[in-house]
Amino acid sequence: MNFIDEVDITVKSGKGGNGCVSFRREKYVPHGGPDGGDGGKGGDVIIKSKNNISTLSDLRHVSVYKAENGKNGSSSNKKGRDGKAVVIPVPCGTVVKDRINNKILIDLTENNQEFVVAEGGMGGRGNARFKRSSVQSPDFAEEGAAAQIKELKLELKLLADVGIMGLPNSGKSTLLSRISSAKPKIAAYPFTTLVPNLGIVEYGNYKNFVVADVPGLIKDAHRGKGLGISFLRHIERTNILVFTISAESDDFDKTFQLIYNELSAYKKSIIKKPMIIVITKVDILQDDQLESLPVTIKGKEVLKISSVTGYGISTLINKITLFL
Repeated sequence: MNFIDEVDITVKSGKGGNGCVSFRREKYVPHGGPDGGDGGKGGDVIIKSKNNISTLSDLRHVSVYKAENGKNGSSSNKKGRDGKAVVIPVPCGTVVKDRINNKILIDLTENNQEFVVAEGGMGGRGNARFKRSSVQSPDFAEEGAAAQIKELKLELKLLADVGIMGLPNSGKSTLLSRISSAKPKIAAYPFTTLVPNLGIVEYGNYKNFVVADVPGLIKDAHRGKGLGISFLRHIERTNILVFTISAESDDFDKTFQLIYNELSAYKKSIIKKPMIIVITKVDILQDDQLESLPVTIKGKEVLKISSVTGYGISTLINKITLFL
């Protein structure tokens, strides 16, 4: 299944059924009273979050969702049947926006959370409802209320405790595969990871945390370069940031600052989260080169790891758990 984290859809609720104009037709009662029933309510369009769904890919194949119209009322005061609702399942972490004004309508973060995004029209009242002492035989009824039509944008933001980020080919996916059971695509060239990957890391006595491996960031990612905005969206909910810098880097400070600047430019609140800086791939270094690696970068402690040999991995996990 393809990972899709943004789709545009149109939803239309059901129109309310019309009220009925009817009069009793009984033997020996040539002019019976009004008995027109009410129309049924139109169906709602409901968006529901489910934790067993991980992508919006299914919604890519259906762009318009319509609920059922309410049925018209009928004689003998019979109410029309309510229209059936349409329920659209989405992953937890889906943000529902009005596509016209970009306003956030709801942020669905809990399992089985529901939101009525388009309410069905109310059914019209039948003529029996309008009988008064002054109007014994009303010959009119209400039409059902109109349907609601909404143009929506759905955006998925992954729910994870830890976000791993860095330049392309900085060892993010290898790290994820080392500390969790996730099996992301790994290769020694940039942009191997084109979609976020999630992994669950177990530690202590039946404890765990969720890690998101975010595709590599590049300069001007916050402007959308290299699909940067799509990638950056997925770290908004993370509680802890892990910066990966390859031991092959020519300038560790500069690399860290580039990533930091992109996060800051995208959203200031992100850089207020706890940060852990990790130099990866230290297995390629000689002992003297390992010793010469920086102890701090921009005043922050630096951890050294090798996802291949396992060097420093337990230290990193322990560091992460201090912030959980």
